[in-house]
Amino acid sequence: MKNQFRPIIVESTRKLGKPILYVLLAFVTVKVSNSLYRYLHNHSMSSSSSTSSATDAETLRRNRILSSKLYFDVPPSKVHTESYLDSLKSSLKVATIMEVPPVALVPNFLVQKNVLYRFRKQVGGTILAGKLARERGWAINIGGGFHHCSSNNGGGFCAYADISLCIHYTFVKSNISRVMIIDLDAHQGNGHEKDFSNDGRVYILDMYNPGIYPFDYEARRYIDQKVEVMTGTTTDEYLNKLDDALEVAGRMFDPELVIYNAGTDILDGDPLGRLKISPEGIANRDEKVFRFARSRNIPVVMLTSGGYMKSSARVIADSIANLSRKGLIDTGSSQGRSKSN
Repeated sequence: MKNQFRPIIVESTRKLGKPILYVLLAFVTVKVSNSLYRYLHNHSMSSSSSTSSATDAETLRRNRILSSKLYFDVPPSKVHTESYLDSLKSSLKVATIMEVPPVALVPNFLVQKNVLYRFRKQVGGTILAGKLARERGWAINIGGGFHHCSSNNGGGFCAYADISLCIHYTFVKSNISRVMIIDLDAHQGNGHEKDFSNDGRVYILDMYNPGIYPFDYEARRYIDQKVEVMTGTTTDEYLNKLDDALEVAGRMFDPELVIYNAGTDILDGDPLGRLKISPEGIANRDEKVFRFARSRNIPVVMLTSGGYMKSSARVIADSIANLSRKGLIDTGSSQGRSKSN
């Protein structure tokens, strides 16, 4: 299973889980981090005698980024604002975003290394998934989907706007102009809705429970296709609404890329989603979205987003296996290869 999906599926941390755990582990990892820093520092010292070690390290880092096919310069207006990024230097701010009050008492350098660094790894996975989907037809990031974060504000466990960043990446590097977001997490995706509020290149289908967080009524005005599923909605009702929604979306918009936010917090028993969808319903849901995209030869990126029960990991694995059995994900697909031209 692992070898079969490795070329396409981007492996990043599945969930941040309980961020305070990372803080407790910080004291174990800090010595390793310091040793790695000293190694890199000494290496940069030996690379050039004409500049300071700090300048050498920054030059090496910059050259590595600019030579990569993944990273590139984006104007500040396209991503997070400087003021928002600066705000993450406050442990109190991060604690508010994570909704874990004790994090506010932890030195920020530990929060950066043991909480935000893990967010950034997942963001990188989402951006890479966008690139791979365009080349091969589909990609899955086991993580990401931070749909409550916008360019200037985080919240709901979401510190970085990976969906927005991925879309801007594909606009610039993949030469596309139309993206559809299919957000099927139980919660409204208010972050990307604000980021693309006045951008006709992005079509947003959001199917969410209006009776739970974030209650962002302003952002709801920016949803192109709003489908509300009330607390207690069952599997059959949910899937019927999804069928109708996908049919409408296919008529309304012709995307060149689909970003699928596939939260498992719609599962029956999830304490935050409050819906009653079965594990089989999740697999059926994911299959419907992939059929929608792949039948139209549209590359699709799947992000696993929210899910707050231990059973979510197994449900996701079973759903991916189902996609493979149904031939909707295939590393040798000619459909995927056609998209790299």
